[in-house]
Amino acid sequence: MQAGDNPDKPLERRIYGRTDERLSIIGFGGILVMNTTPQEASDFVSKAVDRGVNYFDVAPSYGNAQDCLGPALKPHRQKVFLACKTVKRDAAGAKEELEASLKTLQTDHFDLYQLHALTKVEEVEQVFAPGGAMETFLKAKQDGKIGHIGFSAHDEKAALAAQERFDFDSILFPLGFPTWIKGEFGPAVHKRLKEAGRGILAIKAMAHRKWPESIKPENRRWNKAWYEPFDDMDKVALGLRFTLHLPVTAMLTPGHWDLFKMALDLAQAGALTPLNDNERKLAEEIASKSDPIFSKHA
Repeated sequence: MQAGDNPDKPLERRIYGRTDERLSIIGFGGILVMNTTPQEASDFVSKAVDRGVNYFDVAPSYGNAQDCLGPALKPHRQKVFLACKTVKRDAAGAKEELEASLKTLQTDHFDLYQLHALTKVEEVEQVFAPGGAMETFLKAKQDGKIGHIGFSAHDEKAALAAQERFDFDSILFPLGFPTWIKGEFGPAVHKRLKEAGRGILAIKAMAHRKWPESIKPENRRWNKAWYEPFDDMDKVALGLRFTLHLPVTAMLTPGHWDLFKMALDLAQAGALTPLNDNERKLAEEIASKSDPIFSKHA
């Protein structure tokens, strides 16, 4: 089945961890509206919501994405699940960033607030030490400013260490087939998440490889992505299907509207079915020739 065959098919929603919340399997990453005009941002958000997207994710480190997303999302705020993040590891810094994000995004709460991009076990220790960011998270949850607590990570050891320290509601983690197959990056973290029944939010399902040195930054078609994404419909489908059926709760796409729309079209065409044996072999072949963006052996 090709994308667009049945664009009116309801977008699948999956249970978020151990809650009653249901998230659209394709999420809206805030980078989609970074550097857009107010009208463009409003149009992007409205189109996504109209097509059944209810999971939105943003962070202060995504350029001016929060500034663009706040006004655009405000009319739809009660219908969506909004996730935000902080890179601060101390309580004071996390509180300041949380309050600033709430104000910029024109909301009184986040449905999910996450420690952003844990990369070292030492960062995990800092978060849970006296005066660490977790103090802010727990107080904010008590005050109703955040509903659920999660984290994102780009390192398996850090992700596993964080899971040992706290009963997080979800984790946002790179789960794409090139990194999973060739890089052997992701299986250990996913296994632990699945066993605990936590929400599994995936990034990089459409990531192919590191940008080749031969493609200079000014010549990169997808210049909001620090990696080279799949942009061929068949390979995009392969990536999304592999990740969706690991399984995961939801997936965030690269920050370009054309790629986001491609993922939505595939999902609403009913094209994101599990891979068969031949397709899995194809994924292994593509992965074997790629330079994965994350690797267990790096």
